[in-house]
This record gives sequence, structure tokens and C-alpha cells, in this order.
Amino acid sequence: MTALLERLHGKHNSSRSWQETSKVVRQAMEKRGVINTAGHQLLLNCLETLQRALKVSSLPSMTDRLELGSHLSPSRTECYITSDMFYVEVHLDKAGKLVDVKVAHHGENPVSCPELIQHLRDKHFDEFSKHLKGLVNLYKLPGDNKLKTKMYLALQSLELDLTKMMHMFRIATNANTVETILHGSVGLLTARSGGHLVSLQCYVSPNDIFEEGTGDIDYYLLLYSAVPRTLGVSVSVTVEGTTSVYKLPIAPLITGSHPVDNKGTPSFSSVTNSNCVDLPACFFLKMNRLMPFSLSYIKKMGSTTGIPVLETVPTLSPLYDLIIKSQLHEEGEASPPALAQSMRFYTSLPGQQHCYFLNGDAPVQDGRSLQGAYVSKIPFRHPAQVPALLDIIRHQAAYNTLIGSCVKKTYIKEDTPGLLRFEVCPLTDSSFSVSFQHPVNESLVCVVMEVIDSRQVACKLYKGLSDALICTDDFITKVVQRCMSIPVTMRAIRRKAETIQADTPALSLIAETVEIMVKKNLPPTGSPGYMGMGTGPDGSNPSWALCHTWLPVDGNISQSCLATLLKKCVSSALEVLV
Repeated sequence: MTALLERLHGKHNSSRSWQETSKVVRQAMEKRGVINTAGHQLLLNCLETLQRALKVSSLPSMTDRLELGSHLSPSRTECYITSDMFYVEVHLDKAGKLVDVKVAHHGENPVSCPELIQHLRDKHFDEFSKHLKGLVNLYKLPGDNKLKTKMYLALQSLELDLTKMMHMFRIATNANTVETILHGSVGLLTARSGGHLVSLQCYVSPNDIFEEGTGDIDYYLLLYSAVPRTLGVSVSVTVEGTTSVYKLPIAPLITGSHPVDNKGTPSFSSVTNSNCVDLPACFFLKMNRLMPFSLSYIKKMGSTTGIPVLETVPTLSPLYDLIIKSQLHEEGEASPPALAQSMRFYTSLPGQQHCYFLNGDAPVQDGRSLQGAYVSKIPFRHPAQVPALLDIIRHQAAYNTLIGSCVKKTYIKEDTPGLLRFEVCPLTDSSFSVSFQHPVNESLVCVVMEVIDSRQVACKLYKGLSDALICTDDFITKVVQRCMSIPVTMRAIRRKAETIQADTPALSLIAETVEIMVKKNLPPTGSPGYMGMGTGPDGSNPSWALCHTWLPVDGNISQSCLATLLKKCVSSALEVLV
């Protein structure tokens, strides 16, 4: 160690110019490829950090940073990245400042790419490299250049049809950005740029739209500015080689510019040998991140296209396990915590603290739990199949959003006073129940939520006949469709129940009255007013006369019939109050 330090001091004391030092560092960086990465990973990381930190302020430093020294023009102001199917031009001035970036695909003229220009001007070389990687991946196709050109033409034709479908929808419906994402036939389309494929954004949850933490809606941004590609659920459109041969269009299939209905649905020309060719390839919708799908939805997508979604028999897992892992991954959790193993999660809300048990192992059909698998891409061969596929993706995304809303990294002690407990249990691949203790009575109540589609969730509250009404089904439906969150909905139900109790202090008196009337089996008609309730003009009790059609002809009524009748009356009265 002493000898090493002496050598370092000797090198430090020796006079060496900055240019010479810089040259030595660059030479070391150029040799980094031959270093044993297993034994020198730390050194490699340091060299990469140095490279990123070097200031790019001259023409040589810019060309060196782009690592395109062997592809320079004689004036050294133009850099080229070439391949058999595309090339990229980077134009610089003599001071090293960026002038233009152009991309040319096979047989096309070079076209300026604003996205690549912006990345290089901002010195985002990593992003620039990602675009180059995307261009290379675009042409990772089987066959010779002639066959690859046909596949690229097929992708171009598909992109033109999808773009036209989005514009026709927006013109027909006058939809804004958010409505286009949620309801559009192809969602919100972002054109292919550089190495980024065409993107279709098809689902955003309220949590995506609202600014996290403040609760203020960032609506203006979504309406009038460019929407980030990473927002919500989106798919990229591409073409990839397959073992089977499919007939793919190499020319746009949409005929005319007038839709066939008020939703902007276009009309397509028939598939013929003149506008389609047989290719060992297929179109794909590639998910922006792995997404859990139930087995029935995977089969439904396969039925829509006639092509199996998964090439091999999938390894199935309980769907709720997949949703939990996916949600924790989105929140930056590298590995599922211990809470995920117990399926218990905690949520802290204003004035309330919840504990959710996700009973994903509950049998749904054939004694098995709800099964599913991750899906990364979905094959198809015609632009008309895209709307149906996006609707299935949206439907599953809405279901996943609701279940995932219970999954948080928050931890609350089990013995925390006032901790409210809920059990979420799957019923079908599109419905589930949320069970909890009645806010007023010591009984169990249940809310069943049916995800009809990505835009509609039907809710039904089930309670005991003698339980006080908490809120109406319509109230729960409106809340859940607005927030797409189980914890927020449960909090709203609790607060609504507290409001009803505060506004109706006579509820306990009404319940006691029903019990007394059932026990005494009071006569239904012609009786004196009960508890001071007077008679009508004809001498009968108007309240009983209102229900006279429910009674037998002889006027006799059983205890059970009377109890049911009175409970219906009380329930109707409470619904009016709600």
C-alpha cells in the first residue's frame, strides 16, 4: 500500500498538461470493452460516469461522444449511422452544435426527426441510443431485404389506417384527449418517431389524471398539451416474424373519409391478393409493461383475432397474486414484502385507516381460484381487430385498477384503535365482493362490484333485513366510477352512513316500532291510529290503506308477512332520506 501511494504521489507531482490527462482517460475508456466485466464492474461504472460527465462543447467532443468517428464526412460535420434497412444523419456545425438529425428508411428520403434533435440538443445521449436500438429492433425480421421491405410496408399501411381511425372518431364525437384515450376506437395515437413505435394510449385511471398528493386535476395538461407516452396503459404497434404465415395488408384498407356511424367507425375494403400478401410475420400490440390478464380474457383476445395470444401453454397463477406483484412493481418495490405473502394491505385515509385482505384463493369456478397470466404482446392481422382488442385491455385494466387500489406499502399496527377491516373476494373474472362490518349494527354487509366495461361499474349493497340502510346502490356506483378506488369508495360509504345517522335520529325508534308491531300483530285496517297516527276521511288509517293490496282478502296477516311489509316501508322511507 505504501509503495502504491508513493507511485500515485509521484504521478501527481509530475507535470502533465490537461490535454494529456484527458487523452489518457479517453484511451482508457476506449479500451473498456476488453476489460473483464465480472471483475472490474466498479471500474466500468466509473468510466461510464466520467464519459457522461464530460462536457460536449466542440466538434471533436461531439463526434467522440456519438462514437461515430469511422462514419464522418470529409468536413467532419456530418455523422452517419447506416444499416441495410435504414440510416441516420447527424448534421453539426463547425463549433460542434447540432443542426439537424434525419432518419431514412429503406427506399425513402431522409426526414428530420424532432425527437432525436431534442435529445441531442439536451445532451440526452442515452435516449438517443434507445432510439437507435428501437430502429435496429424494428428490422429484426426473418428473410432477405426484399421480404423485410414488404413487412415494413405492411406496418406503414397499418399505421395510416390507425391514424385515420383516430381522426374519424375525434371528428365524429368531438372528443377531447381524455375521452379519446378512454373511449376512442384506437385510443390516443402518437405517431412513430425515430426508434419509438406508434403508441396507442387506451386507459388512464383517475389516479393517473389527478396530480398525486394535491388532489388537483391536471386536466388542462391532458386537454391541450402532449400526453406522456408512459401515462396509464398503452400499447406499441409493430410487426414481428412468426413461424406461421399470415395475410397482411401492404396498402391502407380504409375506404373514404366518412364513418358508417356516429362513433367514427370506418369502412374497410375487402382483403384481396392486390392489397395483401402472405408473410411469415404478424402485427403485434406490445404492452408498455407486463399486464396481468385473466385466462378467460386471454382466450377472448385469441377468439377476436383467430391467433393464440400466447405461443405456448401459459403457466397460470392466481390472478390476484399477479395484480399484487404488478402493483408493487409500479410503486418501486423490488420484491413483494411480507404483507403480500399474507395478502393483507393497509391504507391510511383522512379520518380513517383500513386493512384489506385480498382473498384471491377463494374458489370461483370448478373449485379453483381465479387464474391468469402476464401478457406482453397481442398478435393480430387486420386494423379492424384493434378496437375490440383495446376494449378487452381496458376492461382488464379497470378490474386491475380497482383491485390494485387496495395494494399499498403502508403498514399500520393491527391493534390500532378504529382500524376498519375489509375482505375483497373474487366472484367472476369481472366482479368481486367487498365485505365489512355494518357501520351501525354488529352485522356483516357486502358490496358487489361488477366491472361491466372500462367505463361502467355496477354496484349492489347487500345487508340484513333489519340492518339500517347505509347508502343507495346508485351512490356507491357514482363514487367508484369517479375514483376507481376501493378504499376511497369504502370511506365514502362510511361517511355517508354517519351522515344518515346524524340526520335521522328517529331510526332506532322506527326499528323498535317495527318490532312491537310484529309482536302484537296489529290489525291492518280500520284500526285506531297507532302511536297518535290519526285516521283518514273514511275512518281508515291511510298508512295501512296504502298497503291494503298486500293483505289477504279476509284481512288477516301473518307475523312474517307483516314484518316484511313494514321493513319494506321503512326501507323506502330511508331511501328517500338518502
